[in-house]
Amino acid sequence: MPFRYRLQKILEIRIRKKEEQLQEVIKAQKEVFRIENLIEQNKEEVRQTRINMRSADPMMYDGFDKFLKHLYEIGENLLIQKKEAEEALEREKEILKEREKEVNVLEKHKEHKKEDYIKEQKAIELKALN
Repeated sequence: MPFRYRLQKILEIRIRKKEEQLQEVIKAQKEVFRIENLIEQNKEEVRQTRINMRSADPMMYDGFDKFLKHLYEIGENLLIQKKEAEEALEREKEILKEREKEVNVLEKHKEHKKEDYIKEQKAIELKALN
């Protein structure tokens, strides 16, 4: 009779939960990268606006100043969003660590039970030979 782990379904459920949590971590990482890209785009737009301001008519300076102020506010909001996204990423990583720990516990338990099963089978074989 082959080895059959009685908690196999629970192990499979925990593995599935771990994989789902891994997808959540990947999604959170993508969000952080997306916000970082927006920050870089905003910085590039500020840089480009400053360059355009140098070659513009002095009567347009007020409009450029307002636009730059607007871009700086957007930049500040993006930094706040990035911080929040990084915090969410850390929370998701912590949950993933817990899921991995749950899976590892059951896998170790399964290995111990398999070793016990093999010992029992050897004992039965020895008994049959005697």
